Amino acid sequence: MSNAIRIHTFPLSGHCHRIELFAGLAGLNHELIKVDLAAGEHKQQPFLSLNPAGKVPVIEDGDFVLADSNAILVYLARKYAPDWLPADPAQEALVQRYLSLAANEIANGPAAARLVTVFGAQLDADKAKGIAAYAFDLLEGLLEGRDWLVGNRPSIADVAIYSYTAHAPEGNVSLEPYPNIRAFLKRVEALPGFVAMPATPVGLAA
Repeated sequence: MSNAIRIHTFPLSGHCHRIELFAGLAGLNHELIKVDLAAGEHKQQPFLSLNPAGKVPVIEDGDFVLADSNAILVYLARKYAPDWLPADPAQEALVQRYLSLAANEIANGPAAARLVTVFGAQLDADKAKGIAAYAFDLLEGLLEGRDWLVGNRPSIADVAIYSYTAHAPEGNVSLEPYPNIRAFLKRVEALPGFVAMPATPVGLAA
């Protein structure tokens, strides 16, 4: 695909799914390049020339190479889909708040709990579930009376929060106590161009 954004990805990574989801929602011309994490492809050349940290996702947009899922969301929205990143300083700051939530409590909570059940990661599952409960209690309140996290339309904040929240049951984190979160997830899934992340039948999703 000529001039397509190349997305180096792994199907079961929520960080990668953020980028695939946003590309679908924003209608971006893109090509998915699957990186074989099980074979250690991400820790070898030529992948390390793209990201010396040896992590996915990575995008190539022409000669520009960028790693880190939240940074990629900001870049793609600013360049190709500005409606997804508010220009108003206050709203843009609120988007950053949720990107920080995604990088901290969501990553160390539901995402970490899922790493234990899906990949057998040697992490403290109880600690991860405790962080997930804190994050989801906070998110449930922030969504009270709101359709979207920032403003009156979807933004990259919603994209960053979606993937690991939707797949939290795979890490034995229930979404049943959170009606606002469950309604939010359904709204994201109803958006044109939505791309699902493959489900893994483990934990509460088994």
